[in-house]
Amino acid sequence: MGDVAAYTRDMPGCLYIVSTPIGNLEDITYRAVRILKEVDWIACEDTRTTGHLLHHYGITTRTVSYHEHNESQRAPEIFARLQAGENVAIVSDAGTPLLSDPGFRIVRGAAHFGVKVEAIPGPSAMLAALVCSGLPSDQIHFGGFLPPKQGARMRILESFASEQATLIFYEAPHRIVECLHDIATVLGGRDVCVARELTKMHEEVLRGTATEIAAQLEAKGSIRGEFVVLIGKGEVPVSTDLPIEDAISLLMEAGVARMDAIKTVAKERGLGKRDVYKLVSGQARSLADEEE
Repeated sequence: MGDVAAYTRDMPGCLYIVSTPIGNLEDITYRAVRILKEVDWIACEDTRTTGHLLHHYGITTRTVSYHEHNESQRAPEIFARLQAGENVAIVSDAGTPLLSDPGFRIVRGAAHFGVKVEAIPGPSAMLAALVCSGLPSDQIHFGGFLPPKQGARMRILESFASEQATLIFYEAPHRIVECLHDIATVLGGRDVCVARELTKMHEEVLRGTATEIAAQLEAKGSIRGEFVVLIGKGEVPVSTDLPIEDAISLLMEAGVARMDAIKTVAKERGLGKRDVYKLVSGQARSLADEEE
């Protein structure tokens, strides 16, 4: 934070986090276009890529590069502009900035020093893939890009084996098949959805097991486009050797709601849900009485 401290005495400017289309140029809000026209500067992941979007909408605002390799150097410059009363918008090449894209450093600094930060919501490949995947969306875990090396990738997948949420990752085209084989090895036959080229002419959404989808992609030969990989929830094993209260606690530690855990244990052991609930509630009251 020391590199930006000198610019934090008085910051009347505003930092806008602007979401841009992930493919189809029509997927941008009226507000986003207005903000990009009104700000003094647009900080772009790649000025050439963003230039196509700006040209399409007749936006002539000045741009400056702002990417992972120059973020630490660019942050002080942006804070200086904010102090001078200028407004700055941050955009990534596509989608919502900071989601596996640069921007965290400047937003964290702005929040820390009381600079006004406004999000201009819009496209996100992760959310677009989720809502058309057919997988549960009540609980999700977004993991960004998986590690490129197989060993590290499999360790990450193993760490999520008991996660009771739909897992979402980004993956590159040259690693997608290998990634799917690793998912099959570590997580078995879970429901999987793979989406690529979302909102573009060749948009494709594949559903099935990881093994099935890998076979479909391998049959295509040439694989192009950035991928979103979604993995459905796995079943949490419940041991009938455990005491009932311990089995319920195990499920709850894995993220299962208490009543759902009670239902699961009751079903596994052929017991009535109410009987298990009364048993657990009665034990809790007995322990409370003993402590008193």
